[in-house]
Amino acid sequence: MNTTNPAGRTDRTGPRRPAPRTRWAWLTLGTAAHLLAVGGRWDIAVAAWIFPVLLLRFARTGRAWSGALWLWLANTAAAVGWLAESALITPFTLAGAAGLAALLTLPYLLDRLLVRRLRPWAALLVFPASVAATEFLITLLSPFGTAYGSQAATQVDVLPLLQLVSVTGSYGIGFLLAWCATAVNALWEAASWRAARRTVVTCASVLLAVVLAGGARLAFFPPDGPTVRIAAVTADAALIRAQKAAYARATGGRADLVAHPPPGLRPAQRAVLDGLLAATRREAAAGAKIVVWPEQGVRVLAADEPATIAAARTQARRSRVYLEIGLGVHTARPPAYGRNETLLIDPAGTVRWTYQKAHPIPGSETFVPGDGRVPTVATPYGRLANVICYDADFPGMMRVPADIMLVPSHDWAEYGGAHTRKAALRAVEAGYALVRPDAEGVTAAFDDQGRVLASTDYFTTDRQATVAYVPVHGTTTVYDRIGDGFAWLCLAGVGALLVAGAAAGRRPSTLTRSTG
Repeated sequence: MNTTNPAGRTDRTGPRRPAPRTRWAWLTLGTAAHLLAVGGRWDIAVAAWIFPVLLLRFARTGRAWSGALWLWLANTAAAVGWLAESALITPFTLAGAAGLAALLTLPYLLDRLLVRRLRPWAALLVFPASVAATEFLITLLSPFGTAYGSQAATQVDVLPLLQLVSVTGSYGIGFLLAWCATAVNALWEAASWRAARRTVVTCASVLLAVVLAGGARLAFFPPDGPTVRIAAVTADAALIRAQKAAYARATGGRADLVAHPPPGLRPAQRAVLDGLLAATRREAAAGAKIVVWPEQGVRVLAADEPATIAAARTQARRSRVYLEIGLGVHTARPPAYGRNETLLIDPAGTVRWTYQKAHPIPGSETFVPGDGRVPTVATPYGRLANVICYDADFPGMMRVPADIMLVPSHDWAEYGGAHTRKAALRAVEAGYALVRPDAEGVTAAFDDQGRVLASTDYFTTDRQATVAYVPVHGTTTVYDRIGDGFAWLCLAGVGALLVAGAAAGRRPSTLTRSTG
């Protein structure tokens, strides 16, 4: 049954309410599909297209607020599932998961409250604009960045689609996924194909155009021109194990580590340093012009930091390479008792930058963050830039003028692969190649279209050296030019739709009723 008001708006009473058992099946299947589309190591790309369809169907066919509670539980289950598969469960992250789940439930609630008050064309935009706006707000306001909640992370292996982020940022993919869910639900609710044809055909045409344009970009405009050989190295696994054993003998707190280092700690640290220096010599002799160590590749006491840097400067000068080193420095200064930093040393042995990590992992890292200013330097091999690991989960700070972005990282077995794959988003968004050495995870290099140039899993080899020939010239993307313009447009659109929906709710009901 439809009701038409004088202004031409169709006030839909909605589809016939299904049997409760059917609704719970939609919720259950949608939650199960969501568990396979969380930006984790067990993701299946197609699941990200399925779960919003089912959860939106559940939301639209029940009461708004009780449905929102169940959808919050479904989103919480997916977030906790991601924490479990990533070995990230702590009281802090569980609280964060519940909060993010509440934000990710908002698009379903807004759709349920507004969609029947708006004109059909406006109703179709509520859910996709809300999804994109919510993802943007999570990135902008929360300490989690794009670590969780960005649906673009589920599509990183679908390269034609991934090219969309060079225009809209990651939020465009979330919008497109949600728009398709809205179109499928429109078809589900329609009495006939004719009633839903325009909606479905429009959505399918846009999706096809995005994929074809992305495919054309990959096929006809690949990175071209000179490349540079870059080597990402880690210390041998045996040296890392010996260093961990030395740390395990430490007693007391972090301040005591500096005041009373355990026996064997300094020799173990020096062995790791020597291993990385040897790897640098080996890769330079093989032709590498840039060598990158992982995040906190060398851990040192503050008193030993100058000697460590001096050794790296000498090696860079002798090997005639640009050498990026990652240091974890133990200090006696509270509350952090340490620094997480990188230094770029040029072939003359000069330190070109010292950068401190800007985004400590919430609930895990306690050091004082850096100022977030991304360093860049011009070299014969393009303009180099640098952030550290989790920093790359914040798109705003990654939009810098660079040709090659270095992202030294230190993950762990359960999360390293997924975290490295997400870094491809930043490369495509900003139009630069990206090299991500991962101390205990997956090291990879990507070109500016998200192709994997080289990849190595730390846990499959005792000696890791990942070598890639990386383009030395990046490109300028639309996202480079307009930044988060698309996301702000979606946020403004949600505001406008809320105003329109509220106005429709206050308007006197002078309706002409028709039955079909």
